[in-house]
Amino acid sequence: MERSGRHGRDARATSAMLRYNPGSLMNTALAFLAHPDDAEILCGGTLVRLAEKGWKIHIATATAGDCGTMLHNRYDISSIRTQEATKAAAMIGGVYHCLDERDGLVCYDKQRVQKAVDWFRRVAPSLVFTHAVADYMMDHEMVAMVARAASFVYSAPNISAFPMRPGSGIPHLYYCDPVEGRDPYGKVVEPTTVIDVSGQLEKKLEMLGCHASQREWLREHHGIDEYIEAVKRIAGERGKLIGSEAAEGFVQHRGHAYPQNDLLSEMFGRAG
Repeated sequence: MERSGRHGRDARATSAMLRYNPGSLMNTALAFLAHPDDAEILCGGTLVRLAEKGWKIHIATATAGDCGTMLHNRYDISSIRTQEATKAAAMIGGVYHCLDERDGLVCYDKQRVQKAVDWFRRVAPSLVFTHAVADYMMDHEMVAMVARAASFVYSAPNISAFPMRPGSGIPHLYYCDPVEGRDPYGKVVEPTTVIDVSGQLEKKLEMLGCHASQREWLREHHGIDEYIEAVKRIAGERGKLIGSEAAEGFVQHRGHAYPQNDLLSEMFGRAG
């Protein structure tokens, strides 16, 4: 039975305010990824472009990267890496956050989804970047699932005890390229959207350079001693798709209820 009187009118007004209204969403971008430095590698140039347009930038990681070392204990490396990530985000006026999960052990379950939902509720992103659904390590894949779940449901009134910010709704969601642009079976991923970051490449690499601890880790564990050069090479390969010096590739999530327009291409003029 429909409620009547002032209480019923107020409830209906509140419900109407919380419905998805794309025009009311704030220009807030969230890169929600697994580890410190993932954002700089995978979508750093695009984040720079958004910041240049006046967007609010949030970079969040599920973990503090506590296994990303051959030299330190988990507490020391977590402190080092979160400081590096904070410094990198600040270079474009962004804010860094960590959900404090354990490196290598990220999973999709009720507790992790609720934590992400509560955090999305506080940020109210209108644009979300996350990992490819199929990538070389499971932390990435699990974070992609958690990000998809949180992006879809965070604006449902009953999902969280945190208050909902005006304009909250289902955001544009983009999956970043998997590392090296290939899925776990070696197949090249075809992006739906390719963004030219030639003018932002220097800043992207400066941000990546803040993560000094990772050069030693990659050299010892992966056998790679070309941290910056590898990212430049990958950006160059994506740039070839659109005839530019450097680019970043994305696959847009276009499931039911998600925005269907390619927001990144509309803003920056390049699509795959």
